[in-house]
Amino acid sequence: MHDTEPSGSTPDAGESAEKLTAGQKRWLLRGLGQPGGKLPLFDETGRQVSERTVRSCVEKGWAEPWFANPLKPDWLVCKITEAGRRAVGARLSGAARGT
Repeated sequence: MHDTEPSGSTPDAGESAEKLTAGQKRWLLRGLGQPGGKLPLFDETGRQVSERTVRSCVEKGWAEPWFANPLKPDWLVCKITEAGRRAVGARLSGAARGT
């Protein structure tokens, strides 16, 4: 497994989809219907999303930090990226992207 890729490179959708774990996919899918693609801090049962899941998605370019949480600075608030959308097999229409 290769954890490092050249800066700015984005794996193709097929490669990305193969590397998604069930937890990563579940988390990323939840951002699709949210304004701006905001990813949740908590899962469907109210438990905090694993920091490992969050960080691995950021490292692979499927999510990106959005803003600092002033109440909990150790929590990473993220949004799904276009690469993340491709990884889960979703696309935004041009209107939804603001283009």
